[in-house]
Amino acid sequence: MRHSEFWQLAEEVFGPEYARSLASDIVLSRLGGRTPVQGLDAGIPPRDVWEALCDAQDVPPERRWIDTREANRRPRR
Repeated sequence: MRHSEFWQLAEEVFGPEYARSLASDIVLSRLGGRTPVQGLDAGIPPRDVWEALCDAQDVPPERRWIDTREANRRPRR
């Protein structure tokens, strides 16, 4: 997973505005007490950051790995 894929998934799952806010504000113990943004900046693999964020927010498995290519073709809500 690339950083861009992390952000595409975050925006699709949490909404474009809330995704950035959430990733900057929520501190996750699985990331060593870092926010997702800090984790990415520290070199933690984006997939690990994504899974930690989804676990913390109780995102169901079927929503975690949506095809962002398909989501990009759909009109925005």
